[in-house]
Amino acid sequence: MGIVELLLIAVGLSMDAFAVSICRGLGMRRLNLRTAAVLALFFGGFQALMPLIGWALGSQFMWLIGPVDHWVAFVLLAFIGGKMLWEAFHEEDEGCDCEDTGAIDLREFLILAVATSIDALAAGISFAALNVDIVASVSLIGIITFALSFAGVAVGHFFGARYEKPASIVGGVVLILIGLKVLLEHLGVLAL
Repeated sequence: MGIVELLLIAVGLSMDAFAVSICRGLGMRRLNLRTAAVLALFFGGFQALMPLIGWALGSQFMWLIGPVDHWVAFVLLAFIGGKMLWEAFHEEDEGCDCEDTGAIDLREFLILAVATSIDALAAGISFAALNVDIVASVSLIGIITFALSFAGVAVGHFFGARYEKPASIVGGVVLILIGLKVLLEHLGVLAL
């Protein structure tokens, strides 16, 4: 897997965190950069940690996954992307019913970070199946998620919720297309 695919996966995985960050920004009376930075650190840290855990688990079972690794990667990435698309089109648009969200609540940030990074755990399993350089991958995912989460707070504060749904749609489509590309390359249909 090349750097472009890893970059696209990192962006796709960070879309949930970006959407939640927009919601946090919507509830801020004044843009609080310290709160945005702490939230982004939680999101970036967990988005990096979860694929590492998934990779470690997947590596332990590579003898079992090896013969069907391309199918495992395809199914996991397509599932994550499909879930993002389903949520974008089928969840009611409730908006963010937050009062002022400028305060730092570490417990809430921890819960949000875990909730938005579960998909990254499955991606980590596919990284083990594809023999990806895990240090570079999790570093890239963490950095991109940090940057997009920080930006998401600002976007939410300045522009409102109109970018939350398109971000989830783009992230879902990107993950599905990368999974399809991996599958087609391993089946010999696509030679890149």
